[in-house]
Amino acid sequence: MREVPSMCQRVPHEGYKGPMKAVFKAKYVIRQSNVTVAVDRENLLTEALRSLLFHRLALDAYVKLHPEFKYSLQPVKVESHAPKVARLAAEAAEIAGVGPLAAVAGALAEAVMWDLVSAGAKLCVVENGGEISALSPGTMIIGVYAGPSPLSGKVGLELVKEDFPVGVATSSASVSKAINFGKADAAVAVADEASIADAAAKAICNAVMGDDVEASVKRGLDVADDLRPYIRGALVVRGSYLGVTGRLPKVVRIS
Repeated sequence: MREVPSMCQRVPHEGYKGPMKAVFKAKYVIRQSNVTVAVDRENLLTEALRSLLFHRLALDAYVKLHPEFKYSLQPVKVESHAPKVARLAAEAAEIAGVGPLAAVAGALAEAVMWDLVSAGAKLCVVENGGEISALSPGTMIIGVYAGPSPLSGKVGLELVKEDFPVGVATSSASVSKAINFGKADAAVAVADEASIADAAAKAICNAVMGDDVEASVKRGLDVADDLRPYIRGALVVRGSYLGVTGRLPKVVRIS
């Protein structure tokens, strides 16, 4: 296990355009979890680490006893007394029709974010391997990284106060080392919960198949439409094609 916190200094938070000029940030690496936390109070970084360790270790202990949770590519039922992250991931996987591991990163971010909100955070962003759970009093721009696509890093989602709390997740066949059956450079799902966004992004990415790029993007968007109202909307990038569906935040150009 490695923990790699920053100096916990007060620094500007990239993409944040609200009334608060700066936030406190730290990065933690615990086993496979690579987590960045941004909050409005320095003391909350200690709570972030406590929450992350608690949820991560509880999940690891559960998976050790239930290896099917880790290896199944289909939804898996978990007990009502299972750790919170396992329950969130399993519920999201059931909705999207994927294996529960596909939703773990988002579920962990979601669990930590709500712990920080309970501890008093008014601005809180938890990013775990690209999956984001956030609460903010102001506008925030989240960029879309789409690997080799010429659109990568050039578009983003502009979230306003009314969009929060929110979960934003991305699945990519060209960037991620995880199992992907599709060919999307980025399948981004936006939902109330990061766990559901994470599972949905995987299902959407898996549907982006075939040599006809435009048609494959539409297939991904069709899956996103099937997942509403569990998700708000989705954005799919493959090559130079970009498609959107649902009630997304404003899509903006990033210079």
